Amino acid sequence: MELQNGRPTDWAGRLPKEIRCYDLLDRLGVTYQRIDHEPAMTMEACEEIDRTLNAVICKNLLLCNRQKTRFFLLMLPGEQHFKTSVLSKEIRSSRLSFATAEDMQTLLDITPGSVSVLGLMNDHDHKVELLMDAEVVKGEYFGCHPCINTSSLRLKMSDLLEKILPAMEHSPRLVTLSEE
Repeated sequence: MELQNGRPTDWAGRLPKEIRCYDLLDRLGVTYQRIDHEPAMTMEACEEIDRTLNAVICKNLLLCNRQKTRFFLLMLPGEQHFKTSVLSKEIRSSRLSFATAEDMQTLLDITPGSVSVLGLMNDHDHKVELLMDAEVVKGEYFGCHPCINTSSLRLKMSDLLEKILPAMEHSPRLVTLSEE
């Protein structure tokens, strides 16, 4: 694994949704580093990627209420355990569950294992609310996938909050999920 600056020069095998991520970041003038790797389906698989990026890849979960009338993209530190009951209470939404692969595809043009905040660029109808654990925003850098789990990006948190999310017309809602 080798850290590269910016977008790939070889587009062979790259999916359009990945290329759209690089197009967005470049259009916004966001500086980023990239690593290409084997599919990373779990947080454990991301540990070596984290070390190479020198940034923690956030755990990204797409959740919904039972009626599927509300959808949430939750970003939390990779090592943090997630308890549905804690989040449900904080956002006043009962019976949260994981969204289906079909929901992921329909709402964010992503598949299981590649959930990313960058998928919000595909949420043109604003059906997904972004929830960010307060600990995530404290870091200078974070890692995420460019809507595909065979690459990972290192981005500045300030670029996410000040450039990327406004361009995607999404605002984060900070939540506190610490297990005290």
